[in-house]
Parts: sequence; structure tokens; C-alpha cells
Amino acid sequence: MTRARTKKILIGLTSHGDLAGLRPTGYYLSEVAHPWRVFIDAGYTVDLVSTEGGQPPVDGADLSDPIQRAFTDDVEMQRKARETPRFANVDVAAYDAVLFAGGHGTMWDFPDDPDLARVVRDVYEDGGVIAAVCHGPAAFVGVTLSDGRSLVEEKQVAAFTDAEESAVGLAEVVPFLLQTRLEEIGAKHTGAPNFESHVVTDQRLVTGQNPASATGVAHAVLAALAPKSIADLWPTLERPC
Repeated sequence: MTRARTKKILIGLTSHGDLAGLRPTGYYLSEVAHPWRVFIDAGYTVDLVSTEGGQPPVDGADLSDPIQRAFTDDVEMQRKARETPRFANVDVAAYDAVLFAGGHGTMWDFPDDPDLARVVRDVYEDGGVIAAVCHGPAAFVGVTLSDGRSLVEEKQVAAFTDAEESAVGLAEVVPFLLQTRLEEIGAKHTGAPNFESHVVTDQRLVTGQNPASATGVAHAVLAALAPKSIADLWPTLERPC
């Protein structure tokens, strides 16, 4: 049975705002704003959620970018950004997809949040789409499906690479290297050259390597949500005489 669509997508945000005492961090604004624009242009409603609820910290804002500016000027989205629920309070049946935005804060609070893991598992096992960009795949580190396997086991994924972490000078600062950890739990990581867009879809799991991949991830989510056409189903149908 095909999962009934709600035309709603949830974007998950980190609440962690301290980059190991070096500087503030949080969720990366472009990785929320650019997917938001793609989703609303396609007729979806976008909601926000965070690990601690309330107003999560923002990093990497560039208000010379018209899309980021449009997001920060949108009254309703700013209300949602101030009043995010916790993952524990999310009704997973309300959403077709969940996308986890990056930002270095995710490396501290995404992996060990059991309510986040529940949301991922329940949406995925109910036929929804799960997505993440840049450091957002840190959300998958602690996710085990009902059959006991890791969500990412034997799946193709993209994430902020170890080489990119070294290039930004934070390989010795983050609590773990994301690419390495995903590979350790069974993912088949693929990467592009540093800071180039790279998006991977494997079944209903969509991932992107870095901020440049955010728009592509959003389009891939919509593609994964699109109902199959008769042409797509043709090989499984009995051909007419």
C-alpha cells in the first residue's frame, strides 16, 4: 500500500551552539533556506524541529543570498524557528519526509538523541523519505531499524567528507569524523572533490555532501516522493497483446 501523502516536510535542526569552545555554531542557514524554497515552491508545507526545542542557534548566515534573506524575512518561518518542538513531540504521521540540516552543532547532539532516532525510524519504516545534508547525516549514526540493522547499512550515502573537515581545520575538533563513522556502521560513502555539490539517493534515503548540495538534496527528496507513473511501472505490468 502506498503511504498517503500529507504534503508536509519536516526539517531537523541542531540545538548545540558551542564549537568546542572555539566559537559559536548551530545549524547552517543555507541548508535550511535552500531546501525550504524548493519545497514551498513545490506546494509543500515546511515545519522545523530541534533537539532541545525553542529557538536553535544559527551558523553560516549569508543574508546577501536572496534565498536566505527570504527565509529570514518570512514571518511564519521565523515564528516556527523561534518555537521549534522537540523530536519527542513530533507526530511522524504528519510528514512525508524529514530532512536534517547540517552545521557543526549536529555532531554533538544528533547522534545520541533517542527521540530523533525514533522519528527517523518511524518515518522511514512507514514509507517516508529521510534526507540529510553536510553534517546532517550525523542524525543517522544512532538509528537502528526494527530488524536491528543500522539505517545506513549497505546504503550509498554522502556527507561532509573527512578531507573537507581537514580543509576547514576542524578534524581534531569535532567529536568524530562523519564520513569515517558512517563507514564504520556499514554505509557505502561516496564523495566529490572538496566543497563540490554531490547528492546520492539510495531507496528512500537522500544525502548530500556539503552546503553546495542543499538544493540538490531538496530536489532529490521531491523525486523520491513523486508517485510512480504508469511508464515507471510498465515492466511490472502485464503487457497487452
